[in-house]
Amino acid sequence: MRSTRLVIATAALALAAAACGGGSTGGSTSGGTTAPGHSGFTPPKLEALKSLGAGEGQVNLVAWAGYAEDGSNDPKVDWVHPFEQASGCKVNTKTAGTSDEMVNLMKTGEYDAVSASGDASLRLIASGTAAPVNTDLVPNYKNVFQGLKLKPWNSVGGVAYGVPHGRGANLLMWRTDKVTPAPDSWSVVFDPASPYKGKLTAYDSPIYIADAALYLMATKPELGIKDPYALDDKQFQAAVDLLKQQKQNIGEYWSDYTKAVQSFKSGDTVAGTTWQVIANLVKADKAPVEAALPKEGSTGWSDTWMVAAKAKHPNCAYKWLDWIISPKANAQVAEWFGEAPSNSEACAQTSDKGFCDTYHATDETYFSKVHFWTTPIAQCLDGRTDVKCKDYSEWTRAWTEIKG
Repeated sequence: MRSTRLVIATAALALAAAACGGGSTGGSTSGGTTAPGHSGFTPPKLEALKSLGAGEGQVNLVAWAGYAEDGSNDPKVDWVHPFEQASGCKVNTKTAGTSDEMVNLMKTGEYDAVSASGDASLRLIASGTAAPVNTDLVPNYKNVFQGLKLKPWNSVGGVAYGVPHGRGANLLMWRTDKVTPAPDSWSVVFDPASPYKGKLTAYDSPIYIADAALYLMATKPELGIKDPYALDDKQFQAAVDLLKQQKQNIGEYWSDYTKAVQSFKSGDTVAGTTWQVIANLVKADKAPVEAALPKEGSTGWSDTWMVAAKAKHPNCAYKWLDWIISPKANAQVAEWFGEAPSNSEACAQTSDKGFCDTYHATDETYFSKVHFWTTPIAQCLDGRTDVKCKDYSEWTRAWTEIKG
């Protein structure tokens, strides 16, 4: 299942914004020759693989827990060994607990591919650690949902820097026996006069500042927030102030999903941020909870398999990228991990035939309300050039201050 995913960064990010999606879904070639993004970011000039050759016999991966299962956790959950048999590439996986760890591991040059979240992918692109991906060499890419292709966290100037793995939303969950009426807004966790003081929960990461910013987008339009990851001084301070106010009502912050499950089951927590998989597990244990996407929308994640610029086994890396987004493997990992698959044909392969409905896999209207995690940087991701935005190091310092 999902491990702690987001980095507590300590150094300022020296990268600039990636472009919004658009353009052809065909093969990527040279990252340095693409048009810069709306903030002027041009990545280092790197060439994507031009043709697929024979596998090198192995591939070294950096992955989130649950993304490269080989049967060791559950004999019935194994998409690694079938890949090895089909490709001739032995899989060596290093499980990472945070995005910061992923970035550092990839910079060693010892790994060929990584399952990067949006708070890591831009750093990998800007530092020249990740290369453009020639999607023409990834046949299953053609069946990836259009809503996941060429997005700000996985492309620059219409050039893909990886293949989408899956996606999910950060939802609002509540105990139906304690919280009435059923909430349809994040106000239930941000209202300073909340009747649920001490029983609320929030995700424990600096990136949670974006959740406050998202709420302010809807409730305080005069702040002019257009992107919850692009906050100038005034906007950022408003989000921080809201979170400091919220802190008085928080019973506990969470990053370990198993603890979140237990807290909702016991009733120690009655409302707060959750993932669909947490809601499923709590419901499976007969606790009275419901989860929904509030009217303001939400934040969320979309992970990307990226190839190292200095990959020692690039052919096996490409074979892995194609395998992990193939219908059967993508269905397996989505069900095991708890997220919507990226391949449009994966839904027909899930063991639970209602799985894709539960995770809104084909509902682009639903996901249009999700603001996927993206690294906050000084050059505003919303396109503004007359101000500077707060980068992730400043988000980190503020989060430490918020929690006290």
